[in-house]
Amino acid sequence: DLHRLEAGRPFVLGGLVIDFDKGPVGHSDGDVLLHAATDALLGATGQGDIGQWFPPSDARYKGADSAELLGQVMAQLTQAGWQVVNLDSTVFAEAPKLSPYKAELAQRLAGLLGIDASQINVKAKTMEGLGAIGSQEAIAASVTVLMQQV
Repeated sequence: DLHRLEAGRPFVLGGLVIDFDKGPVGHSDGDVLLHAATDALLGATGQGDIGQWFPPSDARYKGADSAELLGQVMAQLTQAGWQVVNLDSTVFAEAPKLSPYKAELAQRLAGLLGIDASQINVKAKTMEGLGAIGSQEAIAASVTVLMQQV
């Protein structure tokens, strides 16, 4: 997932509000980590993608809390017999530095997914000043998840 950054908006990542002078622009709260996690869950279980479940054309999701959207997806997947084995994530941002938040982000994700934080990995990477992410115009996240039916 990738979102443009804009001055004066809250910087929401993994459900945390991090002190920074820019934040992601999106139909919902623009949380790239939770959007990528939601997409990974849906993709791993053959359930489409976040845009199909929560269309940006639907006014109900304007400014939506991405943690609530992820919770809705997890509830449906759990009801269908799916559980998360592990989740690996990478956030691409030049700033702010995200390393100090990795453990807290893993705890938040674990809570949302109903698993232990030891099953979550959060990595933070810069783009070495290159491209839209490197110039602090955007933030992105990629998530891979292993699911099993129980």
